[in-house]
Amino acid sequence: MNGAFGFMWAAPHFWWVIIFIFLASALYAYRQRYIRGIVRSLGGSWQSLLVRNFNPIKQYAKGVLFAAGLIFIFLALLRPQWSKKEQVVQQEGRDILIALDISKSMLAQDCPPNRLENAKKKIRLLLQKLDSERVGLLLFSGNAFVQCPLTTDYSAFHMFLDHVDAETISSGSTALDTAVIAGIKLFESAYKEKNKVLLICTDGEDFSSNLAAVKKQAEQEGVRIFTMGFGSPEGAPIPLYDDEGKQAGHQKDRNGKVVISQRNDEILYALANDLGGVYVAASSDGSDLEKIIKQVHAIEKGRFEDKKVHQMEDRYQWFLGAGLVCLLIEWVL
Repeated sequence: MNGAFGFMWAAPHFWWVIIFIFLASALYAYRQRYIRGIVRSLGGSWQSLLVRNFNPIKQYAKGVLFAAGLIFIFLALLRPQWSKKEQVVQQEGRDILIALDISKSMLAQDCPPNRLENAKKKIRLLLQKLDSERVGLLLFSGNAFVQCPLTTDYSAFHMFLDHVDAETISSGSTALDTAVIAGIKLFESAYKEKNKVLLICTDGEDFSSNLAAVKKQAEQEGVRIFTMGFGSPEGAPIPLYDDEGKQAGHQKDRNGKVVISQRNDEILYALANDLGGVYVAASSDGSDLEKIIKQVHAIEKGRFEDKKVHQMEDRYQWFLGAGLVCLLIEWVL
């Protein structure tokens, strides 16, 4: 909660404690009034000398000190802060580039609502399970391009991911080698060779012309490839949509037959297995993500570029100290 003149409260959600401060002060005031009533009944006046230890000025001072002590402790609880300090934060983690297939076959509906939306859902769940990894988003079909560079800002990543929809779908066929090549280029600026992970989310249909050579290049660059398959082995037709977004039939081949798109487990398993990763078929129980997370955590963390952050300094110690001093003096009096 920001305040004026560079002053702010770091824990404003404790404002409700002021209710107990008022109650405690009211009870204390009632107690003091009750004592004064007893003094009056004994001596006819609350200043009566019959009660030697009673001093009205001292009692008034005790009340002020008690209230001030509670208020200072309450202010300390809100964590007042002022004056900024620069702090260098060392960032460690792994680089995870997520390559998402945006070919037409990803609109097949054997993975409700369709393969693309199911893949986006899985990616969001995956990010919830990650710690401090840098993540990036790569979109590919016949070509590949970086949608979101490697970042630790997951909110920015989600924003880019949300923009991927049916309108983003490419008319080109899927080529896994383009995704791998684009991933290698993006990883070239990484600091360590042991923490690069390329996760390819696709149905496995592949029309690559140079996948074998690209796999060797990825191995030389220390890129580990994980693959997640979407769809079903039985397959489903690929829907076609008109300009208004309404389904206008299904994709057909040259002979006029409806094209059935099937998940290709074999090629995805081979790609991941040859490059130190793991292949999982998307499931509904979350076991697929757990398997990926387990393998990712087994990879050595790398150190990212140190980040300079400016933080407000906590000053609650002054208020806490003042509150305790006030209560101590009140107790001594």
